[in-house]
Amino acid sequence: MIIGLLIVLALIFILPFAIRTIEHNLEYFLLVMGIAAVIISKTISLDLFLHIFTNYLLYFITAAVLIAGLIFRVSVKKIQQFVNFVTVKMPIEFFIFLLVVILGLVSSLITAIIAALVLVEMIHVLPLNRNQKTTLTIISCFSIGLGAALTPIGEPLSTIVISALKADFFYLLRAIGIYVIPCIVVLGLLGAFYIGRTNKKDKNTANIEGNAEINVGNAEITENKEEPESLKDVFIRALKIFLFVIALELLGAGFKPLINTYVIHLDSRLLYWINICSAVLDNATLAAAEISPKMSLQQIQAILMGLLLSGGMLIPGNIPNIISAGKLQIKSREWAKIGVPLGFTLLIIYFLVIFFI
Repeated sequence: MIIGLLIVLALIFILPFAIRTIEHNLEYFLLVMGIAAVIISKTISLDLFLHIFTNYLLYFITAAVLIAGLIFRVSVKKIQQFVNFVTVKMPIEFFIFLLVVILGLVSSLITAIIAALVLVEMIHVLPLNRNQKTTLTIISCFSIGLGAALTPIGEPLSTIVISALKADFFYLLRAIGIYVIPCIVVLGLLGAFYIGRTNKKDKNTANIEGNAEINVGNAEITENKEEPESLKDVFIRALKIFLFVIALELLGAGFKPLINTYVIHLDSRLLYWINICSAVLDNATLAAAEISPKMSLQQIQAILMGLLLSGGMLIPGNIPNIISAGKLQIKSREWAKIGVPLGFTLLIIYFLVIFFI
């Protein structure tokens, strides 16, 4: 069983980067891997599927994506006008900073899903090139994933942790807010700095190469302002999210015996790094298996920060990631190129802060 599950985990990490067809159909691939995991671990049962299909989050997430997609489809011009108005009134770098920080903080109140839906629609109409939009999206998803964990409203992980610890509504804000809020601000500054630097670089390049290059650059930005999605696209994206959530549930159930047997008894410093697997597994499931009322505050902080920071590294790590990548057509390689270095950098910094400072 153990070898089989490790092979499944390796396939999840490797195949989306190696095979383009899988990369473009990530939700279906993860669903197949989830089914394989529950078969290998012998956790497949009617009760499991009843649990999955009676979980309100499955329908809440899908409905939120579908309804928001329909609303944004007919209001794209108003969003465009708002973004144009704001970016004329203030430097775009400051707008980017506010976007990353505000969405990160309010995601704990409006849920990570709604924050991600707002994010992709705002980024979709920003006057940025594709590389800028991709990088900004990834930075913002880190921010949303972190911020959503501050209250039990934000995401399933925080709901499960509060339930497991029998804690009050503001427990997580007190426990990890000291780490999460500064990180969100730093991510906002990083996003603003990146956009400012790349805009300046593009402008200098255009000045050197002449007016023809300026026109090409403008054409590229204009080309990014796509027409509203078709109804078919909106419904397909909602279906993919539906399948993705089912896949995460199956993966969590399939790997739970492995986690319960070999992982949860480890030292919190090891758990911090082992939780990198939340880049492809459901962090709520990992949190449910690892968190205990008998743990010290430092242990709880370490486990949660390891899960939250790892969740932004790859597309399957968080619902906001999959929503954003689907809408903006960000490929697995593109996400990993930015998400993995950023995630590891934050993990190293917070490992030192939590355990040695």
